[in-house]
Amino acid sequence: MEITASMVKELRETSGAGMMDCKKALEESHGNMEEAINYLREKGIAKSAKKESRIAAEGLANIFVDGNKAVILEVNSETDFVSKNAEFIKMIEVIGHALLKSEAKSLEEANEVETEYGKIGDYIISMVAKIGEKLSLRRFEIVHKNDDEVFGDYLHMGGKIAALTIVKNASSTVAREVSMQAAAMKPLYLNIEDVPSEVLENERKVQKELAMNEGKPQDIAEKMVEGRIKKFYKEVCLVEQPFIKDGDISVSTYVANNGGEVIKMIRYEVGEGMEKRNDNFAEEVMNQVKGN
Repeated sequence: MEITASMVKELRETSGAGMMDCKKALEESHGNMEEAINYLREKGIAKSAKKESRIAAEGLANIFVDGNKAVILEVNSETDFVSKNAEFIKMIEVIGHALLKSEAKSLEEANEVETEYGKIGDYIISMVAKIGEKLSLRRFEIVHKNDDEVFGDYLHMGGKIAALTIVKNASSTVAREVSMQAAAMKPLYLNIEDVPSEVLENERKVQKELAMNEGKPQDIAEKMVEGRIKKFYKEVCLVEQPFIKDGDISVSTYVANNGGEVIKMIRYEVGEGMEKRNDNFAEEVMNQVKGN
């Protein structure tokens, strides 16, 4: 029986296995989809498919730099225990170095990037079967800089937080200080211009309501809002924040005093915005025992 591309695609979506594994399974089963799935399960290749609905909000972020190019990425696992696994850490390094050699712009493109262990998407699936948890490349960004710019990269808590910055006309030490600031103080934007208009308008509305509720006349309330908006900028904009090592100056002033300017900031905190698992380690072990 002829094995068509649509058959391979269907089996791949059903099993979560790699394309070549699906093709081989269909050939071995003479095109019988059910037998092909059993073949993959017997080989342990389809193990990952059972985990697709499970929550993976732990993991690690990392940064890889090569000359004027860098990549920051987050790879998730189900438990913090696995994020300390040497094979998981190696997997992130393999993915990071492969992405660094590519110009992938989306997760779909990233999954097609070749590594020494096959395409990234297939490599992750094979590691799911090996490690026994749902794993996923959640996000990444490839960044380029000019010769008069430097990267600042910083990992906090072993990779639970990663911050990558680009600073122009300053040293790598200054850039690293800026990245440490970003990691510690959790800015949402680089500068005032980056704050979306809808976010700013909402903040103005909230602050005005607060001032009115405090019994202030409307004209006074509006003046208070402007003062509170400046405070808001100092909280959410990296360059407006008080410099963590000298609260008397802002980050932008610290960098300017060292001859530079902050050009870009990317901050990843593992699992931010994702649903977290509620079960503890003891429950995880019991679940595995019951599963056996």
